[in-house]
Amino acid sequence: MTAVNGQIIGQAHYATRALLERELARLGITFHQSLALNAAAAEGGAVVRAHLVGRMTGALKVDQAVVLAVVDELVAGGLLRAGGSGLALTDAGREVRRRVADAVAGVTARLYGDVPAPDLAVAGRVLTLVKQRADAELAATGNGTPAAA
Repeated sequence: MTAVNGQIIGQAHYATRALLERELARLGITFHQSLALNAAAAEGGAVVRAHLVGRMTGALKVDQAVVLAVVDELVAGGLLRAGGSGLALTDAGREVRRRVADAVAGVTARLYGDVPAPDLAVAGRVLTLVKQRADAELAATGNGTPAAA
């Protein structure tokens, strides 16, 4: 039996992400762009720019400049509409986001579909705990979310 450690978790993440990025490339968007569209959709299709930037920098552990560039790309590509302090999915953005969800569902079904539900539940609990501990350590050392460039 293989012990779970950071290397195994990382390898699974990168292999899964590579499959997803291949699907996203077919849709003409990047991984970060897909996350921004998902975040806007999770807020009902409209989100305050600062909230989106905070959510993404916290989740991805990237600099604000990276997320702001992603937002600008989505606005320029007509997938998000900017207005005041807010961002909203356009019709094209909703369609791309739907197609992203379909791609994610396909990858998820292929990779996890035959894994027993109890095993997935345990893995989910363990990975959530590891993430919480890592986030707490980053926050305690002042490195939880990179500062703006």
